[in-house]
Amino acid sequence: MATTNPLVLVLGGSGLTGQSIVDGLLKSGSFRVAALVRSQSVTKAATEKLKTSGVEIRVGDLTDDYERLKEHLQGVDILISAVNARVVGQQREIFRAAKEVGVQRIVPCDWATPGERGVRVLTDVKFDIRDFVKELGVPYTFIDVGWWMQFYLPLPLRSTVVPKVKAMTWSFYGTGESKNLLTNLHHIGTWVARIITDPRTINKAVIIWEEEVMQKDAHEIGARVSGDGDALRSKRIQLSEDDIKKQIADGRVLYDKNPTDYMSTVPLIWAQYMYSMHFLQENTLKNAKRLGYLDARELYPDIPTQSLEEYAKEFYGLPEPGVVLVRE
Repeated sequence: MATTNPLVLVLGGSGLTGQSIVDGLLKSGSFRVAALVRSQSVTKAATEKLKTSGVEIRVGDLTDDYERLKEHLQGVDILISAVNARVVGQQREIFRAAKEVGVQRIVPCDWATPGERGVRVLTDVKFDIRDFVKELGVPYTFIDVGWWMQFYLPLPLRSTVVPKVKAMTWSFYGTGESKNLLTNLHHIGTWVARIITDPRTINKAVIIWEEEVMQKDAHEIGARVSGDGDALRSKRIQLSEDDIKKQIADGRVLYDKNPTDYMSTVPLIWAQYMYSMHFLQENTLKNAKRLGYLDARELYPDIPTQSLEEYAKEFYGLPEPGVVLVRE
């Protein structure tokens, strides 16, 4: 017998956020799930994993012509984008096609920290896409998730990731008293499965979060739970607001030389996020509510949340805790 469950098409379903979303949708048992996969990725292990978990694979790309995009969207009720940061600005045509074929709700690619225009180049691109979706007139939901718990804990001394990445996690901003909304990457999909069929979230922005933690407290949890103690504390790299502003200025030079080369944009993007989170303190519940976000914890009080302390026990028990920080 044919199922009447809504069909959700996920863009970027093989990425880290995309995988979490797909897992949450499947575990809920309330959806049929499809993923749009580029032809060169069809044989990859991540795609095979999607297939074996029951996801319908549709082969295509954001850059396909308009008629092909409409074909990819046939029968789709909800479209969720979790595309790579490199192509966030290329979502317009598939959203236009989604409206034409009757998709009932669009979730564009956000999945980060709240904030305002003019602070982060990547966030400004996301705002441009949000404005486009609003102008289209198709029902939407914007979803941000704060900062990943996986990124907020300092890597242990035993981690074998490259020193530059380790240093990013050992960096300590200002007094360390900036509070940040945190979510375990692997829990994002659980919240999404509830948000995307909730009439209260139509044409709204929602913030997903599990705990709000000062950076200095996260570093203390790391030192204690990792077992590295003072040896890890001694690795802290103290950075002032002026230091971050210099990183932004240096990153801007690289970015302006070649804004289309993603790796050239990473130093600027990272520094701008650190400035937003730790000096402007944009990634807080108070700020999210000021910006008009609905609070996912208030909407769904029955969904269990995890504290950073609880997650740290998992994190430091992993063979390589830094695995999600090292990506293509």
